[in-house]
Amino acid sequence: MNFPDNIKYTREHEWIRLAGETAYVGISDFAQEELGEIVYVDITSQGESLGQGETFGTIEAVKTVSDLFMPVGGTVEEVNPALEDQPELVNQDPYGEGWLIKITVSDAQEIEQLLSADQYKALIGK
Repeated sequence: MNFPDNIKYTREHEWIRLAGETAYVGISDFAQEELGEIVYVDITSQGESLGQGETFGTIEAVKTVSDLFMPVGGTVEEVNPALEDQPELVNQDPYGEGWLIKITVSDAQEIEQLLSADQYKALIGK
């Protein structure tokens, strides 16, 4: 299982990686493994400003549907267009091609409240 050190994690299993003024958001390797085969990603919040912890969409696996939560407050600038035809990218490459949204962060201080890779591993018992 992969836990990159260059990203921050939430207790709800999302991750965020800063890239200048914007940030990429996805779900962790642990989360995609727990969900199983991802069959659909439903994100209709593009263009919306959402607060930390607010729902920005859902992810559907063969056995369940889970809400997706904003790791920090910000505006949803882009939804990964590849996921429309290939939702399995979330399973195959959760930290790369399987990213979910790109956001403009409204308060960078909120990122400091998130978990490091070591803290996240401790949370999930790895």
